[in-house]
Amino acid sequence: MTAAEMQVTALSAEEVLKHWQGHRALTRRTIEAFPEDKLFSFSLGGMRPFAELATEFIRMAVPIVDGVASGHWEEYAGTKPTTKAELLAVWDRQTREINERFPAIPAHRFAEIDKAFGQWEMTGIATIQYAVDNEIHHRGQAYVYLRALGIEPPHFWER
Repeated sequence: MTAAEMQVTALSAEEVLKHWQGHRALTRRTIEAFPEDKLFSFSLGGMRPFAELATEFIRMAVPIVDGVASGHWEEYAGTKPTTKAELLAVWDRQTREINERFPAIPAHRFAEIDKAFGQWEMTGIATIQYAVDNEIHHRGQAYVYLRALGIEPPHFWER
């Protein structure tokens, strides 16, 4: 392979945000697909109900954007949603907050190593990718739950 063939093209910050928000939009549709009672109670094989997983995403999203931007890692301070409507409202608010705050991340912070929330030592971009990967992983669980409930999940490629 030549050096030109081996060159890696990185995503811009704008493209990373678009990619993440595409996954968030798909996760939102996945939340919507659940019946209210099953969202908070249904599980298989001892796994957590999807509302708990979605709440985990909420606890990570904006705090990760703020932490990557500033180097200060503060836990999510909001209350835990207890209804589907509350969960979607928090999700939508955070979607707007991510869109507003993400452009404020200084370019150098994507490559700097931090210890996010005192436990994950990695670059800013790797921390953001962790949040996206975690969401994808747990959304897969939600797809299994939906199919077990006889509900067709949203098409995973429609982000």
